[in-house]
Amino acid sequence: MISHWPALTLHERLWHALRRWALAWGRIMYLGAVVLVLVLTPSSYGPGARRTLAGHIYRDTAPILPGFTVLAALLGLVLTRIVVVTALSYGLTAYALEMVIRVLVLELIPLTAALFVAMRCTIPNGARLAQLRQSGHLDALRRRGVDPVRMELLPRVVAGVFACITLAALSCVVALVMAYLGVYGFNLAGLPSYTRMFGHVFSPAVTLVFAIKTLLSSLAVALIPMTAGMYDAGEGAQQDTELGGLARMFAVLLLIEVASLVGNYY
Repeated sequence: MISHWPALTLHERLWHALRRWALAWGRIMYLGAVVLVLVLTPSSYGPGARRTLAGHIYRDTAPILPGFTVLAALLGLVLTRIVVVTALSYGLTAYALEMVIRVLVLELIPLTAALFVAMRCTIPNGARLAQLRQSGHLDALRRRGVDPVRMELLPRVVAGVFACITLAALSCVVALVMAYLGVYGFNLAGLPSYTRMFGHVFSPAVTLVFAIKTLLSSLAVALIPMTAGMYDAGEGAQQDTELGGLARMFAVLLLIEVASLVGNYY
């Protein structure tokens, strides 16, 4: 970092770093507000825009959905067996299944789905957006009177949010089924106690926190990499592009996870 500004004093370097940090977060907030307005605007869903959006949703969701669902099923089955066997040795069998659901469904799967979508979809899409910017495609759209945010960024962000929510929702259902099978097997005798325990875990407050956490995580992984690709980092700020976007995305996911834990257990 110091080698980027060899002629600057410590205060000047700190000022430049703080200014780039504020600019990056300001761009994220600005694009988030713009995307929200465009999502709620009917004119964003013309025939051509709908086809483009549907294409992005399909490409970002369909290829990764089967693999992540299988991963969630295996993770649910393995984690259930580990927790149940450990609980048996300590005489805590009554709490084993509830612990699995709290750890797996409420905490691990939404975070894992967000990271999976980021690695497979939104980070590559952000890099593609940066290539379009560097090639002059976005400037060409502006000269033709076309908004590049509406044309190129909005479909990618919406597709990323849709993919993350779809993966999290479907994988949670699969994990719940695998947790039941891991404890009771193919036997319906445990269904009444399982549904009672499910209702106890998913109280209205916990369900609301879970839904907000999944939505905010989806927005974070969909929007932040796109913002890093949409704007030029500026002179001497190469680390403020892909790596800077990744750091900000992980920081937001960490804050969301901490807030979720506080909301669920305090």
